[in-house]
Amino acid sequence: MVPLIELRGAIPLAVAMNLGLPEWLTLIIAIIGNIIPIPIIFFFARKILNWGSKQRWEPFKKFCTFCLKKGEKGGQKLLKRTGNNGTYVALFLFVAIPIPGTGAWTGTLAASILNLDFKKTIIAASAGVVVAGIIMLLVSLGLFRWLF
Repeated sequence: MVPLIELRGAIPLAVAMNLGLPEWLTLIIAIIGNIIPIPIIFFFARKILNWGSKQRWEPFKKFCTFCLKKGEKGGQKLLKRTGNNGTYVALFLFVAIPIPGTGAWTGTLAASILNLDFKKTIIAASAGVVVAGIIMLLVSLGLFRWLF
């Protein structure tokens, strides 16, 4: 559930530590842990950033304002390129590709800033988490079995 790391770090760590859990259970736990924050982020991230952009402490205010402006600008650019339905495919791919900086937290935050549909966002982000989890498990099993 840790931002930015999410299951992209949890699955390789669990495989490397050989916790004694079956691989399928490791995958299920990581997926559930990564999906739980999605609705919370969707409903509260924008509210917190809006609130933060009005605070007196300048570093926090600047950070929140930056996130809102950057998210809005990037979101409008994405909507222009993909159209409404393509946006959810792009969100799915963004979450599903397990590279640093992508994932459910970041994708859902962007969806929240764009005021995308809640149900479609949950489906796209959750499906992306499942695909990313499978990719990470397969890579981890292959890599660690090869190394050890």
